[in-house]
Amino acid sequence: MDKTLVVTNDFPPRPGGIQAFLHNMALRLDPERLVVYASTWKRSREGIEATAAFDAEQPFTVVRDSTTMLLPTPGVTRRAVGLLREHGCTSVWFGAAAPLALMAPAFRKAGAERLVATTHGHEAGWAQLPAARQLLRRIGESTDTITYLGEYTRSRIATALTPSAASRMVQLPPGVDEKTFHPGSGGEEVRARLGLTDRPVVVCVSRLVPRKGQDTLIRAMPRILAAEPDAVLLIVGGGPYEKDLRELAHEWGVAGSVRFTGPVPWSELPAHYGAGDVFAMPCRTRRGGLDVEGLGIVYLEASATGLPVVAGDSGGAPDAVLDGETGWVVRGGSAEQAAERVVALLGDAELRRRMGERGRAWVEEKWRWDLLAEKLKELL
Repeated sequence: MDKTLVVTNDFPPRPGGIQAFLHNMALRLDPERLVVYASTWKRSREGIEATAAFDAEQPFTVVRDSTTMLLPTPGVTRRAVGLLREHGCTSVWFGAAAPLALMAPAFRKAGAERLVATTHGHEAGWAQLPAARQLLRRIGESTDTITYLGEYTRSRIATALTPSAASRMVQLPPGVDEKTFHPGSGGEEVRARLGLTDRPVVVCVSRLVPRKGQDTLIRAMPRILAAEPDAVLLIVGGGPYEKDLRELAHEWGVAGSVRFTGPVPWSELPAHYGAGDVFAMPCRTRRGGLDVEGLGIVYLEASATGLPVVAGDSGGAPDAVLDGETGWVVRGGSAEQAAERVVALLGDAELRRRMGERGRAWVEEKWRWDLLAEKLKELL
């Protein structure tokens, strides 16, 4: 029986978008034919216990390296190749191409027949750095397929590859669980708990880091409040930028109209999306293109929940929006453009309904996990 070895540094219980992507895909593959080799989340007692508990719940085999950061070192390569042979795996899926897919030649030598390397946002940054470009080229030459999230990341990564490797690139974005994210997901309860029942709510669900654009939304709030005095900005998530964002809300005189939830358990995220009338995350590209949005799965989760979205133009974020149909794309960092689109949506219930319904239908047509998992099965 052909088996697949997944080699990844990004796997739950370590939190993050790549981790959720890989786990959701893994759950939709045949568990009898899957072995996951991953790093350990934390070396603390609590981290080790959480990792062990998570692994015990999985329907497939999970093997943990003792390190918290899996890198293509000789030792890791030897152990990974040993797992390939021990479990009789004939295909390998690298959860993130850079840098783990540098081990591809060793797997090929050990008898692996199919090597698939998945790219995310950071590989697009690698493609701009001379030394990293050479590593990406090596990865492209030694694997059968490099997957990409959307057109933005494809176009950037392809410049670092040979023409042959670039021609073998295949789109494989993360999906959305349309049964978890849906209209009626519990938003009214969240509104009631936060005292927002009768107020227009602009919701942003994301890590609190500068690229995501929560600061742009705060600077947009005076314009939004001029049109919708009862509006509130609901910022869902935690991160290192929270203190700065709170200070910015006071500086702009809108602290009374901005709510911070802090980190929210994954199980409660659908309800927090549902608490909004409009979803907005006007992300922007930073650091000369090295800090860029790979796709923006939050826009699709919001669409699945039936919300119109306002997205920034960073990287692949526009790939997650049908501009003018499921929402709008604005210039990242432009508080004026963000405010204009948010005000238009808050003031037109029929427009919100129409865009929300179109977004939900689009997710069901293109972004369901089961559809994307079938594509991965074919590649493997």
